[in-house]
Amino acid sequence: MKYYLDITLLPEADITLGFLWQKVYQQVHIALVENKIAENQSAIAVSFPRYSAEKNSEQKFPLGNQLRLLANEESQLTQLNISKWLNRLGDYVHIKSVKPVPDNATHVVFVRQQVKGEARIEKDMLSKAQRWAEKSGQPLDTCLAELEKTKPKAVNSLPFIWLESQETKQRDAANSRKFPLFIKKVETTEQQFGTFNCYGLSVNNSNKEKLASIPQF
Repeated sequence: MKYYLDITLLPEADITLGFLWQKVYQQVHIALVENKIAENQSAIAVSFPRYSAEKNSEQKFPLGNQLRLLANEESQLTQLNISKWLNRLGDYVHIKSVKPVPDNATHVVFVRQQVKGEARIEKDMLSKAQRWAEKSGQPLDTCLAELEKTKPKAVNSLPFIWLESQETKQRDAANSRKFPLFIKKVETTEQQFGTFNCYGLSVNNSNKEKLASIPQF
């Protein structure tokens, strides 16, 4: 990634930073879907220069108030024309011009972290207990009680943004609903090459070396 532009979010008394992130990132997601280069694949990545997952952070929102778009070619950012997509939010964002990435930039990875909710955890626990009961011959309540000792928690400290998937909406508009997009920062010591999805995040991969990195500065 050789070029970038910064978007600064400008909340007001009646418009919180978290709410503004939802609106801004939703529009960025739509823009990336409309300009995708393959199925759920984007040439443009996003970065969160002021990202902080620390619970004791003084920031009012863990992603801070800045979103960065990056691309290999200056023309890719110019053609995206993000100002058009954020036109209705003009009073709440400041979009800077495209600039080259500094030569001394390090690298970092941002990925989507799948986090199970309480309902999904309960469903998985019941399914496991039923299979265990069938195999072992033990009562279902006994199996559930034993699994309860290792039950995962739904609580997660990662920053997230409420979004609506455009891919899901296109397939089934009636059942489209918002979901929390959890964003995880993965440190790396060198540049890594991979693909980005239409959220602008590295496509998740069990092999950490195949994640797509972006410049950090």
